[in-house]
Amino acid sequence: MPERHTGRGLVAAGLAACLMPLNSTMIAVAVPDIGAELHHDPGTVTQALVATYLVAAIALQSTGGRLGDRLGQWRVLTIGQAVLGIGALLGFIGASLWVLAASRVLMAAGGAIVVPATIALIRLELPSDGRGRAFGMFGAAMALSAGIGPIVGGELVHIFGWESIFLSNLPVLALSVLLAAGVRHVPTPMRAATPFDWLGSSLLIAVLSILILGLQVSGPASVMLLAVGGLLCVPFVSVQRRVSDPVVSFALFRSAPFTAGTLLIALLNLVMYALLFEIPLVLGALFPLDARQTGRLLVFFLLAMVGASVVAGRLTDRFGARPVALAGTLIGLAGIGALLAAPLESAGQMRAPLVLLGVGLGLANPAAQAASLAHVSRERSGMAAGVSSTMRYLGGIVGVAILGRVLDSDGSRASVIAQHHALLAVFVAVLLSGLVCVRFLPGHDHASDVGTARDVSE
Repeated sequence: MPERHTGRGLVAAGLAACLMPLNSTMIAVAVPDIGAELHHDPGTVTQALVATYLVAAIALQSTGGRLGDRLGQWRVLTIGQAVLGIGALLGFIGASLWVLAASRVLMAAGGAIVVPATIALIRLELPSDGRGRAFGMFGAAMALSAGIGPIVGGELVHIFGWESIFLSNLPVLALSVLLAAGVRHVPTPMRAATPFDWLGSSLLIAVLSILILGLQVSGPASVMLLAVGGLLCVPFVSVQRRVSDPVVSFALFRSAPFTAGTLLIALLNLVMYALLFEIPLVLGALFPLDARQTGRLLVFFLLAMVGASVVAGRLTDRFGARPVALAGTLIGLAGIGALLAAPLESAGQMRAPLVLLGVGLGLANPAAQAASLAHVSRERSGMAAGVSSTMRYLGGIVGVAILGRVLDSDGSRASVIAQHHALLAVFVAVLLSGLVCVRFLPGHDHASDVGTARDVSE
């Protein structure tokens, strides 16, 4: 078990990290009010405040993780808290849409620094037999933050106005800073022997930004953006192979647990995020449900996932990542199968399958996260955490993109059900691919603590 002050520091980091998914979802309910007050249509507001946040949050993860390796994770956590706070304060006092957009980019940048730092600190500060539990708690908190975002945002906007969406970050950050302030830790010397890989970071940000935009649009524009993003990968890979201290070392992927765990995280999040958007659309098209009724149904899915994440951490510490991830993926497949079998005569028939699927995803995610970092060296924990976090959010983006291309909720009842089943078939294929990844995860091995394990990232 970690010392008390270390546990307090990890709680502080986790609090700040949870603001990233919270801010990504609770802004949605404020879009109409912001547009009305600032005289912009909802589409423009969504692009300025939601799309820019999403792009920045994903594109900056790897850079944020690498900064942690060079400057020290605790030091970078403080920087991320400050950037988040400045962005939130700017949004609170912002008087134009473009100021709000700048504040959202700053908040995303702060989150992209804090989240990899938190993941890396769990890896660095805890013994190998306690990390699974911590990753389980972290995964549960992040999922819960994303899930309650619209609920919290709706209440804040209703009572205090849309400005409170930004201001609400400050008390959480203040508590995070207060908890972290008393943490005693060995100062990490700055690694300044080699220059930071600014060219590689810039190319990576460009590649990810263009690919994300390509996934969000459709038609020829999507093809063109995806092609440009793919072409930019060539100079990025070339630069990473030449520089002495790259932002992403491809040697990381020589580790089968890291590669398999990271890919499994992306696949699981593809299914999770796509379902969070797909279920309300399908239910709204098939039944006379309002947003509150649909939200109550999704609560069962979210609570099952959160509860299973907490249990998964303890199981991973005891039995290893592979059996827990295997059980979770199989339970997730059973949940998808139950959704396929549901006759959809009432919305309630989705409740039990969604609970089953939530349990499966909740079990598999922490196990995959723990396994992905198990054999990464301390010096590259931030880099690995940044890559892992990037893949997590990219999985969600791909899932939503697939949803947008398959589902037409304005069609006939028979058409909507057929498209729903087509999406579920895609999810089955995704989770079957996840089973291949599970094969390469480690079993129970306390000796996998990287302090004694071979450094596969060198």
